[in-house]
Formats: sequence, C-alpha cells, structure tokens
Amino acid sequence: MTTDTCSAWDPANCTGTEGCPPRCPRFIDKRGDPVLVEPYSFSRFDDLVSMYVDYPQRHRSMGIPPATRARIEDWLERLLERGFNIVAAHGGRVIGHAAYSPCLSVEPQFVVFVDPAFHDRGIGSELCRHVIAAAADAGHEALVLDVDAANERAVHVYRRMGFETIERSGNDLRMRLSFDEPIVETVQLPPAERPT
Repeated sequence: MTTDTCSAWDPANCTGTEGCPPRCPRFIDKRGDPVLVEPYSFSRFDDLVSMYVDYPQRHRSMGIPPATRARIEDWLERLLERGFNIVAAHGGRVIGHAAYSPCLSVEPQFVVFVDPAFHDRGIGSELCRHVIAAAADAGHEALVLDVDAANERAVHVYRRMGFETIERSGNDLRMRLSFDEPIVETVQLPPAERPT
C-alpha cells in the first residue's frame, strides 16, 4: 500500500473488512493530505532516526526524544525491541511515531511524536487512536504516559482521548487511559461507522 493509493481513498463510505487491522491505516489529515499509518519495519529505522535528529529542542520534553544521534538510536532500539511501534508516513517520509512499551506489561507506557512541521493536522491524535486500538486488541488493560504539564497541546490531546491524570509530581503528570472507556470501541470502528 502506498500513499498514492491513500490519496484516492474516500473514508466516508468505508465499512471495513475482516482482514482490516484494529484501525484503518489510511488517514486524511486536516489539510486534506493522505497519511499512511503503518507498523514500524526495520527499513524505516534511518527515516525515524532522521525525524528525531532534526526534532527542535523546544518540542523535546522530559528528556525525550534524546538530543544526539547516538542516544536517539539507543532509545529507539530499546523501544523497538520491547514495544509495539507505528509510524506515520506522508509522501514516503516518516512524519510521526507512536509506541507502547513494554509489550508484556498489563499497562504499558505510551509515547507519541509528530514532526513539528506537521503539527496541528490531526496526525498526533490519529497516532494515539492507532496505539489505543492496537493495545486494546492485544489484551492490555490500560495505557499510561508521563507528560510535562506545561505541554498544554499534548495534555489537551491526551484528555480528549480519555486519559485522566492519576499522579502529579512537580510539573510532571502521569496520565492513564483505562480500556473500559468508550473511546476504545470507537477507535476500532471503520470510518463509515465512526461518530462525527
């Protein structure tokens, strides 16, 4: 599947098939551009590292993503080895990454990053929905995340997804999404059946 296929796709009528993943990989962003959300594959490693190497310092939070190529590669290798990872691609370029880890945890840790040049287009929210759908499908009970309370954009997105603050330490928030929440079923619906 390529993004060219995605650009000709109208999500309004899609009712899905038995072979579909927990969430449709095709997404049209707020600008009308096609984005493909796909499971991470090793062929994407260099593209993913490149996205993080160029990540502006002001968008880094709580030490992630790390700031040097070597540390980025180490961080990604651990995350890729222990977790579930997806990437968002636009025009063949990796523009987003989301993951949960470790896979063996009942309540794994969640992370999501979008290339700042693609912020405010709904891509981060879509990556969140994909991870929620995949984690629920894999039998996890919840997702947890840590976020700097000053990162208002991220906190807003997480709250909209159903995450609730369960702990505060200084300016750091720990948030949790229980898979008893209605959003878990909603994110797994095919496009034509999703509420508007």
